[in-house]
Amino acid sequence: MPYITNTDQQRAEMLNAIGLTAEDLFADIPKELLCGTLNLPDGLSEQQVRTRLAELAAKNYIHLTCFLGGGFYDHFIPSAVYDLAGRSEFYTAYTPYQPEISQGTLQATYEFQSMICRLTDMEAANASMYDGGTALYEAMMMALRLTRRNKIIMDDSLNPIYRVMIQSYTRNLNIELIETTNVEGLANREAILAALDDKTAAVMVQNPNFFGCIDDFSDIAQAAHDKGALLIASCYPIALGILKTPGAMGADIVTGEGQSLGLPMSFGGPYLGFMATRKQYVRQLPGRIVGQTTDKQGRRGFVLTLQTREQHIRRDKATSNICSNEALCALVALIYVSLLGKEGLKQTAQLCADKASYAYQRLTAIPGVRPHFHAKWFFNEFVIDLPHDAADVIAKLIEKGYAAGFPLSRYYKGMDNAILIAVTEKRTKQQIGMLAEELEAIL
Repeated sequence: MPYITNTDQQRAEMLNAIGLTAEDLFADIPKELLCGTLNLPDGLSEQQVRTRLAELAAKNYIHLTCFLGGGFYDHFIPSAVYDLAGRSEFYTAYTPYQPEISQGTLQATYEFQSMICRLTDMEAANASMYDGGTALYEAMMMALRLTRRNKIIMDDSLNPIYRVMIQSYTRNLNIELIETTNVEGLANREAILAALDDKTAAVMVQNPNFFGCIDDFSDIAQAAHDKGALLIASCYPIALGILKTPGAMGADIVTGEGQSLGLPMSFGGPYLGFMATRKQYVRQLPGRIVGQTTDKQGRRGFVLTLQTREQHIRRDKATSNICSNEALCALVALIYVSLLGKEGLKQTAQLCADKASYAYQRLTAIPGVRPHFHAKWFFNEFVIDLPHDAADVIAKLIEKGYAAGFPLSRYYKGMDNAILIAVTEKRTKQQIGMLAEELEAIL
């Protein structure tokens, strides 16, 4: 068929061929809804289109040195991550229902599960979740099923975005949510232990928590177990390179946000939730699990071994209606950790901690700036108090080219002057020093 240009003459010829006018084509649309002549410009060549789109895209590009955190972090991503993840056999793969033609995808998912188990020190992991918040919600629902109880305790040092999600998801459910108030940035042990009883299904905590403070929940895990409850721990996977694992603390279910494992900070997603548990609870793990097996010739193979999704089993027996598993994001995380290796992950985590400590010292040395909490340890985030409203100061720092941090007044009353600052391995000593100088000049 010959190429047809969009000219008035050709339009007239086509309308004449079908015996209609242009108005006839829109006769069924009420006149008040018609927009009239669009006055569209003439078409452009490919080169002109590319140039125009580049001009438009440049208007959205604002280079800011990023000190934002709160669950999503600006880590360095090696180029090889997306060179490998972008291969067509991975990039175009669909749900691996037929194992005989999906061994590559299945093995990648199996290795992802194994990686999560090693990071968290747990015994079983699923094939990933939507994000860290929904993973935490699914862990909570899992605990309710396992214990047949309806009471959940969570400290407000848990990511407030996750807490809002949980409150939204459970609003119409018969679940008693007890929220304790942190003490100096750490989980409120006195309040948690006072609320623990034989109706409690789980205690939910986070390490490092939303304020960046590091804790050891071994005592809370033991107290929960003594009451027949579970401990659910949300964690930051990069931090697991150097911190005590949730499994070593006695956690029963571990979740987290995998964005820091090779996924960019991109308008809220797509991100990656992960979830792991102990083997005894594996049949209540939502989503799907890839397992290793052997065929009739004794060769190693991979299959979807446990599938508790509603489309695979009787609906009333399903543990979750998750219909996708973020497989490509999980693959990216697997490649990222494989490239870093054990020592590389440790070094990255240590760099984050060391640079955050340096930033903490520089910023708290500014007159009028002081620590908000006096917790002994933090990972790569910390909270400081400014002498003025934090949101106003952050706005002024954006004008100077710095996304300086997160104003905590949005989620915590009485913290109008408090700012949460995150430092990753990408931030240089010079960038930290410049932020300190700009902040001091503004104050």
